Amino acid sequence: MKIDELKELSLEDLKYKLEDTLVEYGNLKFQHSTHQLDNPLRIRQVRKDIARIKTVINEYELGIRK
Repeated sequence: MKIDELKELSLEDLKYKLEDTLVEYGNLKFQHSTHQLDNPLRIRQVRKDIARIKTVINEYELGIRK
C-alpha cells in the first residue's frame, strides 16, 4: 500500500488497517516457519506496510495530520 493511499484514510480506518496487517504478518511468519509460503518477499512488503501505517497514525497523534 502506498503512502498516498494511507494519507487519505481516517484515523479509525488506519487502526483497523493496522490490525489486519498485523494479523496478515503473523500468518505469513507462521507459513514461512512451516515452509508453506510461496512468496517470502511478501513478509518484507507487509513489514514495510506496517511501518507506513504506524507513521501516518503517529502523524495524526502529533497533530501533523488532521
